[in-house]
Amino acid sequence: MRVLLQRVGRATVRVDDEVTGAIGLGLVALVGVGHGSTDADATWLAAKTKGLRVFPDDDGLMNRSVAEVGGGVLAISQFTLYGDASKGRRPSFVRAADPVHGKRLYEAFCDALDVPCERGVFGAHMVIEMAADGPVTILLTRD
Repeated sequence: MRVLLQRVGRATVRVDDEVTGAIGLGLVALVGVGHGSTDADATWLAAKTKGLRVFPDDDGLMNRSVAEVGGGVLAISQFTLYGDASKGRRPSFVRAADPVHGKRLYEAFCDALDVPCERGVFGAHMVIEMAADGPVTILLTRD
């Protein structure tokens, strides 16, 4: 399982021109699930996301977590995190989980965050707008 985190000042996700999730200060979490991903991976990654110190303290050092700054998470399912472009010109997604397994673990990740969590729509075409802050981008993996 993989989660790509982007620190943001604000972010919104739309499906068919309808807002399905929006946050102010927080993290956009692009969540990819692989064939071998487990519930334990989802729980571990959620705890890591909640506790990761990527927000500035009063001295400007990255010493605060999303929970400590009162921020939220906008979680977006992202099977393309398992794309393999090492051969040819079109990526292969054979390592991505099937939709049933992927959706279940995406939901498990969101449910385990224990901070305000807005969501995209699993499997839908989404338009994401965000104001990247920093930029600070961190890749978390459990595979």
